Amino acid sequence: MARKQTTRSKAFNDGLAMRKKVLGADYVEKSFKNADEFSSPFQELATEFAWGTVWTRPDLSLRDRSLITLAQCIALNRPNEIKVHLRGALRNGVTKTEIRELCLHSFLYCGGPASLDAFNFIKATLPEIEALENKAAKKKQSQA
Repeated sequence: MARKQTTRSKAFNDGLAMRKKVLGADYVEKSFKNADEFSSPFQELATEFAWGTVWTRPDLSLRDRSLITLAQCIALNRPNEIKVHLRGALRNGVTKTEIRELCLHSFLYCGGPASLDAFNFIKATLPEIEALENKAAKKKQSQA
């Protein structure tokens, strides 16, 4: 069972809102629901610090943050994080063409294997993410 905190900081609350905006409420709620005593502190830290302190800063757009994050995930060859942030990038207005160009550009600076892995992973993952986004949009329409 996930550890429950009675009071949340402003950064945590801001981070929770930002995380849901970028990644989708369904993903964030599932992350907290699946957190247990061991992993719950990581969810809290990521939400408060990464999402509530860094992603909420005004000097970069969410779109730019998404592109930077994807580039770093490609460079580090982190497919699980690519999947998470690919959805966020699409939600933040990054186009599939721009994602393709990011992968091509990554070839120059991250190397062929990392770029190829990203291309293949993104190509395989895009249909799932698009289906999630379509489902979320339909849910939102039915609630309106």
